[in-house]
Amino acid sequence: MADADIEERLKDKSEECLKCYQAWAKDDKDIKVREALQDAIHELRKVASRLEIELAMSERDQMAQKPLPIPSHRNSQNRNNKGDNGNSDQDQDHGNGNGNGPEIQKKPKVQRRRTAPKKAAGGNNG
Repeated sequence: MADADIEERLKDKSEECLKCYQAWAKDDKDIKVREALQDAIHELRKVASRLEIELAMSERDQMAQKPLPIPSHRNSQNRNNKGDNGNSDQDQDHGNGNGNGPEIQKKPKVQRRRTAPKKAAGGNNG
């Protein structure tokens, strides 16, 4: 959709919405005026949604032109492993998945003692 088309729709629909709002502010009991305002708001939202889509598409196009930098944690990991001749601890599988990350240690499970059920307060148990 052309930028001029969005600009023209935005001007028209915002003016229409403003007029409907002013009419509603004068007579907020009239159902037809209220419905006209709701329709104008809906049309304004549609234009705003189209504008958001155009903005997102523009950002996506700009991001596609920029190469993504290598994250620092990946970059330093690769530098450290180059001189190890493939014998790095990070390259070995320690039973934590595929070995592509630091070793994860699990906490031991703590067994809890069972407590006796609480007695009912102030009643006869008999």
